Amino acid sequence: MTPPLTTRLRVRPDPVVLGAPGTSRLAFRVQSLDGWDAVRVEAPGATSVREAKVAALAALEPGAEPDLFVVKHRGHEVTDEAQAVSAVGVRDGSILSVASRRRRPVR
Repeated sequence: MTPPLTTRLRVRPDPVVLGAPGTSRLAFRVQSLDGWDAVRVEAPGATSVREAKVAALAALEPGAEPDLFVVKHRGHEVTDEAQAVSAVGVRDGSILSVASRRRRPVR
């Protein structure tokens, strides 16, 4: 199966793969709004939003503290990161945005 276009457009070459091998996975994009970078994530629908955020941040901003970042889906903050990605509406080709909880000044 070919991943959706949004998960292939201007992302890092290697996807972040979560879950056991052989399980059905969603392919979605996680982009860092602070770093203007993106990564493709392949994870089962039951994966928590926090799990996806932590894995994506490890690839996008190594050493970043996950609690200092928020996740947004369709422009709205995901307040309960314990929810499964499928429960918040993520499907193949969806985009999750990860941004700093506090705005940083531009220098």
